[in-house]
Amino acid sequence: MNYSEAIQFLYGLQLFGANFGLENTRKLAALAGNPQEKLRFIHVAGTNGKGSTCALLESIYRAAGRRVGLFTSPHLVSFRERIQVNRQWIPENALVRLVTELRAANSGEATTLFEFATVLALKYFAEQKCDLVIWETGLGGRLDATNIVTPLASVITNIAFDHTQWLGDSLAQIAAEKAGIIKPGLPVLTTVDAPEALEIIRATAREKNAPLKIVSPPIAAALALPLLGEHQKLNAALALATVEVLQNQIPVSPDQIATGLQTVNWPGRLQLLQTANGQKILLDGAHNVAGAETLRAALEKYFPGAKPVVIFGALQDKQWPEICLRLAPAAGKVFTVPVASERTADARAVAQCFGSANPAAPVAALENLSAALTASQAEPFVVITGSLYLVGEALERLGFSPADGGERGLNEWRGEKSADKTLAS
Repeated sequence: MNYSEAIQFLYGLQLFGANFGLENTRKLAALAGNPQEKLRFIHVAGTNGKGSTCALLESIYRAAGRRVGLFTSPHLVSFRERIQVNRQWIPENALVRLVTELRAANSGEATTLFEFATVLALKYFAEQKCDLVIWETGLGGRLDATNIVTPLASVITNIAFDHTQWLGDSLAQIAAEKAGIIKPGLPVLTTVDAPEALEIIRATAREKNAPLKIVSPPIAAALALPLLGEHQKLNAALALATVEVLQNQIPVSPDQIATGLQTVNWPGRLQLLQTANGQKILLDGAHNVAGAETLRAALEKYFPGAKPVVIFGALQDKQWPEICLRLAPAAGKVFTVPVASERTADARAVAQCFGSANPAAPVAALENLSAALTASQAEPFVVITGSLYLVGEALERLGFSPADGGERGLNEWRGEKSADKTLAS
């Protein structure tokens, strides 16, 4: 098997959709020798901010001289982004070998792409003898494949409306899924402030006798970070609180913490780039209402008075009409485009929404991102947002990613909810 064949095998696993439950993952992990038992984890869940919090934790512990695994999803361009050690993507030859080994061990059993990727990552991190793994959930937490591990600490960033068809249509239901990563007697930290969601987390922590620490914004006020957005200060405060709680197990000095914060990198989230001709491009995967509000606040804070061109594309199953309402007033001009996914929202319908929300801004639906980049190439400031799929495509087309984009489709998934595995049931 070569690299292209390994990627095609992973594409084939999409046929098995999304499975909400831990049985398959536990079976596959056992066939792989239960690599999770050789590793230490910080498990991170939440609606928004979990990737940034993972990046902050990884950067701090790497600055402390630890060998740190990082497991996140979705990827922006290359599947290899999901599995990193000290911020180096898993090498192609290692991915090919592990795909081959796990495929043989699994003997043709039906396994979803995320279940397979989860165990593959565990096996790789164990082989690499990682001191610590920063471990991001995929969807939810309680029945997410990542929940087969027992972490040093569980971290829940926030609770907002997203994936409501799977996680439930109330903050309490969504919180119950995220709180599923809380383990008996082990610390849990959160920045959740929505009362109905926080009460669920409190109750779960009490039930499991898990020490709970609630991190609030004032703690983060003085932090200076290379990541744009006031919300990142709260994510950083959460990361710092986690480091503090685990000091006895993994000591980190103040200087190492400072270095980690100052050097953190997390692409695609309020990422400001500059092209060769001086054009500023802000990339942000604002794929839900809370994310859109964060992007709008960042534009007002860092670019006051600017009226950028907004290039927007979203998935149909997201709350894109509400996102349009939040972003439209900040735009000087809007180009809507389809996302490279069969689940894309119709660019013409999205354009109508933007036009209604801000009649003063010219709006056009274009056939693809390339057309929108061409149409806006003379503009001084462009914001590309909506879906992380679109952000990943932008990184590729603008020449800021080393990968060729042929693996973005691996972010696609389909889920059939069975009676015994329905989330928020």
